[in-house]
Amino acid sequence: MKKILLISDTHGHLDDVILKYVKQADEVWHAGDIGIASVTDELAKLKPLRAVYGNIDGHELRSIFKEDLRFNCEGVEVFMTHIGGYPESYNSRVRKLLQTERPKLFICGHSHILKVMSDKKLGILHMNPGAAGVYGFHKIRTMLRFTLDKGKIENLESS
Repeated sequence: MKKILLISDTHGHLDDVILKYVKQADEVWHAGDIGIASVTDELAKLKPLRAVYGNIDGHELRSIFKEDLRFNCEGVEVFMTHIGGYPESYNSRVRKLLQTERPKLFICGHSHILKVMSDKKLGILHMNPGAAGVYGFHKIRTMLRFTLDKGKIENLESS
């Protein structure tokens, strides 16, 4: 079993609120718009980190992280990218990948809007953790916490 902290859109911001949840997790996943490398450097010092770059991320972060990340964690196939859309309105690039890859969990950021929804057509759970940073139009900073165990996604909470 692994406890996951899922964040996105930090835009260079990392503070004690985020770090409190990092310390409670087994792994941290960052769905892009990191902002500056010191954010991921600090996260990676504390916990194993999986991350993708976002549209605001410059050359340095793009040389460290990929646009898309596909992996298996505790029996759950995961596909993570920054800009992806939502069920019924995925962008065309992501739609094609989801149709061929068929992960169990699809993660994206970008919108600054926390959403978790099932894509019944593709049999995929979609997660967008919203924005953990202070930059953007959002009024509430959000993150997602959940556990993965033997192919199951459980104990989902927003913070």
